[in-house]
Amino acid sequence: MIPPKPKSRPDRVSLWRYLRLFRRDILSAQPERLYSAWMAEFRTPFFRSYLANDPALIRTILNDRPRDFPKSDRIGEGLRPLLGQSVFLTNGPVWDRQRRIIDPAFERGRLTQSLPAMWEAGEAMVTRVLAQIGDGTEVEIEIEEIASHAAADVIFRTLFSIPIEDATASEVFHEFRAYQRSQPILNLAAFVPLPGWFPRFHRPATKQAAKRIRALITQLVDQRRDAIEQGTAPDDLATRIMTTPDPETGTCFSANEMVDQVAIFFLAGHETSASALAWSLYCCAASPDWQTRIAQEAEVLTDPREVKRLTTSRDVFRETLRLYPPVPMMVRETTKAETFRKRAIPKAAQLVLSPWHLHRHTRLWHDPDAFDPARWQTDAARQSARDAYMPFSAGPRVCPGAGFAMAEGPLLLSLLLRAVTATPVHGKTPEPVAHLTVRARDGIWLHARPRRRSGTDALPSNGG
Repeated sequence: MIPPKPKSRPDRVSLWRYLRLFRRDILSAQPERLYSAWMAEFRTPFFRSYLANDPALIRTILNDRPRDFPKSDRIGEGLRPLLGQSVFLTNGPVWDRQRRIIDPAFERGRLTQSLPAMWEAGEAMVTRVLAQIGDGTEVEIEIEEIASHAAADVIFRTLFSIPIEDATASEVFHEFRAYQRSQPILNLAAFVPLPGWFPRFHRPATKQAAKRIRALITQLVDQRRDAIEQGTAPDDLATRIMTTPDPETGTCFSANEMVDQVAIFFLAGHETSASALAWSLYCCAASPDWQTRIAQEAEVLTDPREVKRLTTSRDVFRETLRLYPPVPMMVRETTKAETFRKRAIPKAAQLVLSPWHLHRHTRLWHDPDAFDPARWQTDAARQSARDAYMPFSAGPRVCPGAGFAMAEGPLLLSLLLRAVTATPVHGKTPEPVAHLTVRARDGIWLHARPRRRSGTDALPSNGG
C-alpha cells in the first residue's frame, strides 16, 4: 500500500514563491531531488541553509559534536509566546540543567507507572468512539479529532492525574486546538534575522491563545505546588518533575519554569502523539490485513503492563512514524565555519535535518514510499533504522518522552482496533501538510463500525 504523500514543488522557483509555499506547508515546498540527495543548499538574501541527508553527517551534528550545532533560535521564534524558555527551545547550560531535572521522570522504570493512566485514556477513547458510531451501522468519523482528544487525555492523566473531562483540562485542550490552527509553522523571524528588540508580528489569535493556555497551566502548577507542600500530591509526572532537584545545583524548577515545561510536554506529547496515532489508524484502515493482525493480537490484552507484547502494533506504529514523522524537520546552526562533503559552510548557517526526507530516502530504504510494517523484522530495515530513522531526533537532544510515546501509540492503536473496524472513505484521501506537526489538510475521514470480537476474522497468511 502506498499512502498519500505531498507533491513536490518544481526544482526552481522564485524566492518569493518559495517563501509563500514554505509558510503554507514546508513539505510541498521542497523539490523532489531531496529524496535522493545527500546534501542540498538553499540561499536567501538573509541566510544560507543546508539540508543534510548523509547519515555520517547527521551523526556528526546530533551525536558526535552537538555542542557545535545548537538549535536554531529562528525556528523557535513562532513558538516562544507559548513555550517561553522550555527545554525545546533552549541551548547550553540552561538546557543542560533542564534535562538533568526532566530526564529522571522518564526513565524506563518509572515509565511503567504511567501505563495504567494510558490504559484508562485508551478505554475512554474507545467508549467515545463506540458512542459516536451508535447502533452498529457503519458511520463516517474524523479520526484526527479523536486522536487529539485521546492524546490530550493521556497527557493530563499521566502529568496531573486528571482526565480530560476535568474542567481545566478540557479548556486547555480546546485552547491548544485553537493555537494549533492559528500558528503557522514558521514566524517571519525564521526567514529574516531580527534584533531582539524588534517585534515578532505574531498573529493576534496566536498570542491570545498562548496567553490563555499559559494562564490555565499556571493554575494547574500552583495547585500541584500546594498539594506537594501539604503532602497530598499524587506520584505522577508533574510531582516527580517538580520535586526533582538539579543534582549539580540542588534547585528545582520555579513556578514559571514549570509552566514552560508543561507547555512543551503538552505540545510535544499531545500534538506529536495525535499525529502519529491518526496516521497509524489511516494506514491500518487502508491495509485491512494489518488491521486484523493488530485486533487479534490485542484480543488477549488485559493489563497495561502487557504493552511490550504488542509487537505487531509496535511495527505498524514504527512504520507510520517513518512515513509520517510528526516533526518533519529540525534545524541546527553552525557556531563556526565548517566543511561538509567538500562544501564550505559559513558560520551561522542553518542546518536542516529532515526526518521526512531521510525516512523516505531512495538510497537508504527499500521501497521507501510503501507502508510495509513487515520490513521492521528484516536485517535491511534494522540497518536503515540505524542510519536513517530519527522520529524523536537523536543524540543528547533525543526526545526524553520517546519511550513514553512508543508505549502510548501501540497501546491506543490496539485498544481501538480491537473494538472498531475502519475503512477509508472514497474520495477523501488525506493530504499531508506540516503545521506544528504533520497533519491532514482536511482531516482524516474513515468509515467505522464495531468489530466482531468472535475470532471470525482470518489471520492473513503473509505480512500484508
